[in-house]
This record gives sequence, structure tokens and C-alpha cells, in this order.
Amino acid sequence: MITRRSHGMKWIALMAAPAMLLVGCAGESGGGESAEGGTIELTLAHSYNPDQPQDRCGAQVIADEIEKADVGLKIELFPSSQLGGDADRIASVASGDIDIDIQGASALGAVYEPISVLDAAYAFDDAAHLAEFMESDASDVVIDGFAEAAGVYTLGVWSAGARHFTSNTPIRTPDDLSGLRIRFPGSPQFLMNAKALGAQATEVAYEELYLALQQGTVEGQENPITNIKSQNLAEVQDYLSLSAHQLNTNLVIMSSKWNDLSEEQQGALTDAVATAVTEVTTCVADDEEATLEEWRTAGDWEIVADVDVDAFQDKAVAYLEETLTGESLEVFEAIRSTSSK
Repeated sequence: MITRRSHGMKWIALMAAPAMLLVGCAGESGGGESAEGGTIELTLAHSYNPDQPQDRCGAQVIADEIEKADVGLKIELFPSSQLGGDADRIASVASGDIDIDIQGASALGAVYEPISVLDAAYAFDDAAHLAEFMESDASDVVIDGFAEAAGVYTLGVWSAGARHFTSNTPIRTPDDLSGLRIRFPGSPQFLMNAKALGAQATEVAYEELYLALQQGTVEGQENPITNIKSQNLAEVQDYLSLSAHQLNTNLVIMSSKWNDLSEEQQGALTDAVATAVTEVTTCVADDEEATLEEWRTAGDWEIVADVDVDAFQDKAVAYLEETLTGESLEVFEAIRSTSSK
């Protein structure tokens, strides 16, 4: 069980749209030092490829900042699911076999279902709303609940961009999804999102998505712009509809190894994650802007900017408020309570 300081969890929140960071210094201050003055080596794993912002601007920056801090820590990176898939790595962090991991909120729902609500459709209005929620006391319900259930520390949270629809017909309103077979990831929260948005969900592995669209197994899909580009989906789809129906959230989690670190090392790690979120923010914003400009110039497909986001949001929020129950509903209501809309 995760213990907390008597004065509660201390959060340092930094936000710069479209991504944000929530850094936690939870738990008792670790008094451990590296053995005989040596260096403590920490493993940092994730599922992202080296060309994605989560690695080159996130994990790599954390490792680089720790090296520069020179506090007796070294981070070894294991990208591209080298240490196992999401579910395996979550278990390995809980057991202490992996020290630090970067996970999507939906994946973490396997050990604490309510945290997957951070990936609910239109839970957040935008990145500013995400930051406001994480900085507020309302976020305690999900952060504390996850710590109790998973037995790990949350070092940081960022958004790696919003998810949008692609298809062979423009999607501007919920009615435009009627009858379309849209690929969604197979996690419970993503499948619930599909129903909330009015889509007919079809589960297809991410690695098989291009072929499924090419062959017509599915007629559309949804992903962040960086993923849409990496999969070359403009080759097999005609329209990109900027629905921004979900923020892609990542949590940086750490095992109880946190308690083996000295206060100086904990501070250096916290600062490293804070620096990484700034880099992730810049990377995501720059990548998205450059990609959209490239697509507009090349004319590979039509970018639909006049999506009725309010109609989608109203539909999704109403469905989720009726469908979610227990702690998951409590988390969703806590998120919506901080909305300015």
C-alpha cells in the first residue's frame, strides 16, 4: 500500500496546451542511497516507437535530465514493448521488476477500472480542462484510488494529442457515424466511447489497421494525428474529421523503488519528468502543425474542420453519465465538475 506524507500529496502541475504534466511527490521521503556510493539503475519501459513524442521527447528526455543531474541515478530505456505488452508491464511495475513505465489510462484500467475514465470521450473539454482537473482536489478520487489499487506512484500525466476520425465520407455530426464500421481499440473504455459517440465499433489490431481499411473490413478509424501519419492512413482514407473526441492520456508510473531513492534523487526525477512534459508538449504541437500543413499542401485527403464538436460532446456526456456506475461515475462527475462549459 502506498503511504502518504502527513500533509497529503504534493503536486507540481505544469500545463502548456495541448499537453500537460502532473508530477507527484507521493509517499514517505525515501532515505535510501545507492549501494556503497554506486549508481542506482532504473528501468523505464513503454510501448511507443523511438520516433513518437512519448519516447524521443518524453522517456529520452527523462533519461538525459537524470544523467545531467548527476545524483547517482541512471535510467535505461526499453521502448517498443521490449519488456512486454501493456498488461505485462503494469504487473511488472507493481511487482518491482520494472521501475518506471509510461502507460495509457485505458490500459491502467485493467488494475483500477475508474482510471480509464481519463480516456472517456469528451471527459475533458480540452488540455486546459485536463490541467485544471489534475490541479484540483477533485483529482484525488482517481489518483488516490489508483495508488491504493495498483500499489505504484504516479510521477506524471500528459496528453499526447487528441483523437480524430478518418473515413471515406466526411464526419461532421453524430448522425454521420450511422452505419459506418469504425475501428476502435478493444479496451472497455474505448468500446464504451464508440457507443457514446454513436459509432459501430469494430475491433482490429493496430498493426492490422492499414490493411483492414484498404480491404474495407472497416470503413473508418480514430487516432491521434501522430498515429494517423505513422500508419500512412491518407493512402487508404479520403477524409480526416477533426472531432477531437478524446485526449490521449499517458501516465508515468513508478514502482516502490521510489522509496529507495534519496530526497535529492526523488527531486531530480521529479524535475526530469517536468522537463519531459515540456518537451512532449512542444513535440506534439509541432508534429501536429507540421503534419496538418503537409497534408493541406499535398491535398492527399480532405481535412474536415467544421465538425459539430458540441453535438458530439453533448451526446457522449449524456450517455456516459447514464452508463458509468460506482467509482467510475464518481471520477467522470469529478472531471465534469471542473469543466467551464
